[in-house]
Order: sequence, then C-alpha cells, then structure tokens
Amino acid sequence: MAAQQNNQPQKGNGGQEQDLGQLLKIRREKLTALQEAGKDPFQITKFDVTAHSGEIKENYEQMEGKNVSIAGRIMQKRVMGKASFCNVQDLKGNIQSYVARDSIGEEPYADFKKYDVGDIVGITGEVFKTKTGEISIHAASVTLLSKSLQILPEKYHGLTNTDIRYRQRYTDLIMNEEVKETFVKRSKIISAIRRYLDDQGFMEVETPMLVSNAGGAAARPFETHFNALDEDVKLRISLELYLKRLIVGGMERVYEIGRVFRNEGLDTRHNPEFTLMELYQAYTDYNGMMDLTENMFRYVAGEVCGTTTVPYGEHMIDLGKPFERITMVEAVKKYTGIDFDQIPDTAAAKKLADEKEVHYEGRHTKGDILNLFFEEFVEEHLVQPTFVMDHPVEISPLTKRKPDKPDYVERFELFITGREMCNAYSELNDPVDQRERFKAQEAALAAGDEEANTTDEDFMNALEIGMPPTGGIGYGIDRLVMLLTNSPAIRDVLLFPTMKSLDK
Repeated sequence: MAAQQNNQPQKGNGGQEQDLGQLLKIRREKLTALQEAGKDPFQITKFDVTAHSGEIKENYEQMEGKNVSIAGRIMQKRVMGKASFCNVQDLKGNIQSYVARDSIGEEPYADFKKYDVGDIVGITGEVFKTKTGEISIHAASVTLLSKSLQILPEKYHGLTNTDIRYRQRYTDLIMNEEVKETFVKRSKIISAIRRYLDDQGFMEVETPMLVSNAGGAAARPFETHFNALDEDVKLRISLELYLKRLIVGGMERVYEIGRVFRNEGLDTRHNPEFTLMELYQAYTDYNGMMDLTENMFRYVAGEVCGTTTVPYGEHMIDLGKPFERITMVEAVKKYTGIDFDQIPDTAAAKKLADEKEVHYEGRHTKGDILNLFFEEFVEEHLVQPTFVMDHPVEISPLTKRKPDKPDYVERFELFITGREMCNAYSELNDPVDQRERFKAQEAALAAGDEEANTTDEDFMNALEIGMPPTGGIGYGIDRLVMLLTNSPAIRDVLLFPTMKSLDK
C-alpha cells in the first residue's frame, strides 16, 4: 500500500534518508522477532473494549480516575527514555496515552518502544489529565493486537491523491477524519429515512436484482448469463415494477432501499451502481408525494445535521421553508422567455431548437425538446429546493396523464443545487394506456434509443388484475448524502466507488 502512495525516501530519526523498501523490511523483521519470542499479535483473538476516545473526552468529569480499556491504531508515538506518549485512533476519534516503564513493566515497555505508527494496540489504564490539560490514559498495560506491515502516509500531508483515496478507502478512512465522519453521517441519514417512513406506516421490502426485463427507468442495463437456467438476465436499473406489483397485491405502503445498476458513464453525479430508494403509496397522487418528500427531507436534516439550513459549496440550502413548485413549461418560460404551450407542434419545436443550438435527435418530439430546453437552460438555476412538475408524456412512460392536459403527466422532479434529487409520479394504473406506452417505448428502442423500456408482460398482467390510484417516488440516496455532507462528488459518499482497473 505505502509503496504505491509514497515512493519518496523517508527520513529516519537521525535525519538519514532510508529507502522505503528497507523500512518495510524492518517491519517484517519486527514481526518475525515477535513470533519467535512467542508474542505473535496475530494469535490474539479478542480484546475487551470498555470505552472509546470520544466518549472519554465528552464525559471526562465522570470518567476521571476510572480504569478503561480502549483499542485502536497508533497514529503518533514519542519515546522519551523511561516514559513515552502515543496517540491512539479509534472509531470515535483519538486520545493520548501515557506509557511508563514503571507502570507497565520493563519487558512490556521494551516491546512498546519497538511498536510502529500504524500498529493496532489495546490499552488499559486510568483516565487523567496531563499538566498541559490534555485528557489522556495512564497505561497499566499495552497489548499489540495487530502489526502493521505497511507505512501510513506522512501525517501532516495526509492522503490527498484522490485516485488512491478512492481505491484504498481503508487508508483514506484512517488518515482523513472528515471522510469517516461523512460515512458515519451516511449511515445516520439512511437510519433516519427508515424511521420516518416506518412512522408513516410504510413497510420495507426487498425485490429481485437479477431480472429478465430491466424496466422502470431510462437507462442501459448490465447483462449477464444465468448458467443454471441457461438464460440471459439483467441487473435491475430500477425498483419500480416489482414494488408496483406489491401495491397490486394489497401492500398499500412499501419502500425499498437498495443498489441498482446502470451501464452508463462516470462523473461527479453518476456511478454505475448506486443506492436508490423507491416508495409507493396507494390512494394518493404526486401531490401527496411532494408533501411526503418535503417533510422527510426536513426531518432527516434535523435529525442528522441538527438544522434544516445546510451548507453546500457556496450556498446555504434552506430545507425549512416551503419548497418552490413550478411546472416544466413555466420553468422554461421563466429562464428562456419561451412558452412551449404556444409551440404548435414538433416541427416548430425543432426549428426553435435549431435557433437556440439545442441538439436533438430525429426521433424526438415536441415533448422531448421541451425537456432538452429544461436541461440546457433551467437545471443549473435550481439551487434552492424546487419541485418541477408536469413533464411531457413522451419522457414519462409509466405516469398518469393530466386529465385537463393529456400531453403532460402528473410527475415531478425535486431539484436542489442544480441536481435532480428525486423523481415521482401519479402512477399509471390504466393497463390499456400502459400497453400503448410500452409500444411507443419499443418503437423508440427500434429507432436507436438504447435506454427505452420494453413491454413487461407479467407487470401488464398485474395491472390488468387492478392497481389502485398510487403515488410513487424514487430518491437518489447518494445525492441526498452529498447534500447533507457538503460533498462535491458522488465518489466522496460511496465507500468503494467504481474505478477503472489498474490492469487496463
């Protein structure tokens, strides 16, 4: 690991530069010596931890004078004759330990002096404050629990190479405290979402990842072969069609949080596998989904961040005030002055696109071009929470039409910081209309749209059995985590983002 990170020579205690390979060799020799002396740290199977660093520091008045056992990684070590200090990092932070020969014994102290930064130790001792006021542990015993055979990045420069950070997340978590805090917060965000939905009467379920028909979204699937059945299958791109089957089956409020897979590119907002949450509620519509979303975002921010006003880049995002609601036609008109309600047909829309240098494909219709104008001229302006409603039917194959405006559907997307955070519908439950929409999708697929859906006959059978009026929504969990942790890229909130193989 370290050889890939820091190939520069490192200075020894005497200022002499030592080759990194020699330092690694010394560590292995230390392990061999321990093993030959019957002190192999890898033979130790457990260590009883009674406290963590953060808890000791936060509750010092109650902890002072008490004996505790902590375990963690040595991040700093200062040897001063008969007494030494080391800094140990655990899940909750780090804490200093005072290690004296007269307290732990001559032989254990001699062993301790040979321990390296990066080694994992268990320390038992009394909580106290040093003369300088630093909360510390006066060690009564130090146990080597794991020998580190690599060199951690240099402390003050840390681990800054982003490619190595993503490939070696374990080292990133050790060296960058804020990274660990991001992933602790991610866990808390998902837990808060579950609490909120559970309190609203939703049931968490699980649906298949390997499917014969990957529908429910506009995306290219990954494909593989199932040897046992000698069938080609796909990794799901959405959770939608199976969750709707459950609504048909009488489960009135369901949600799932899980990985989906889309065969698309990598950028700051996209990873080919990511965490999606979808929920469906019978007997409501997209207005109900807007209310639920607004309330849930406020709840999660309050629970995890302690406030509904959160920083993101140069902006302060206010999740506490009512979210703006605007139709897609109104949004395009607001930022371009063009009213698509006044555009008579597809030919006129394409002519307008040519004038504005908006690229489109020959198969695109007026509704598609409206969406292209929205993406080109509007999205970047939607920094504060904004529900964009009433999309064209051409780009919404699973959504109910608006009764008074059948070229549009009851759909919304929530935008924050110029990014889509979720996508919701009044779900299409008319099987006749749905079959026609699937036919249109298959025509688009035949015309070259690799992200178009195909007809799912089992789903059509479910709709024909009967699905009640339903509101549904999909949330990009990673983008919500980005927002609440002020992270600029999706890779910063994925523990192990997709990376190009080093062998390529």
